[in-house]
Amino acid sequence: MNATAINVASLGAARDDFETNAENWPPNVKAAHDKPSPTSAHLGLELLAVDKAGGTVEMAFNASDKLCNKWGGIQGGNVAAMLDDAMAFAIGLNLDWGQISPTLELKISMLAPARPGRLYAVGQVVRRGRSVGFVEGMLYDGEGQLLATGSSTANFVTLKKRDT
Repeated sequence: MNATAINVASLGAARDDFETNAENWPPNVKAAHDKPSPTSAHLGLELLAVDKAGGTVEMAFNASDKLCNKWGGIQGGNVAAMLDDAMAFAIGLNLDWGQISPTLELKISMLAPARPGRLYAVGQVVRRGRSVGFVEGMLYDGEGQLLATGSSTANFVTLKKRDT
């Protein structure tokens, strides 16, 4: 992934390979978008576009001051959670229905302070095996400045139906 500043206005824009209409997203991604986790909702997650074939998602976070530390920056754990969401959605693009992808390992590098406002994240699958996937993520501010990067290893688990 390119570590330079980007034009955030292009994120979520309709273009080749990127689908912006939620009705056309993979069923598990659409379901997570339609009913976000409490944490994702708290972070202000908004899924913008997905490229299923390319294993890439683009999203925004409407980061409120409730996510800040006492110095006015977004607390590092919240930055990590944003990148974890971006990477989880990316790896989730090609899961089978009923599969989940718990994070086995997460590494975050903070490059600049994140401030409240609209933040943008891109998650991209680097490699997907049969039982493990490797993902990268980048978080940008509204000006396109790179704030943080992340990498993640995810495990693929098929949920079992309950016996009734």
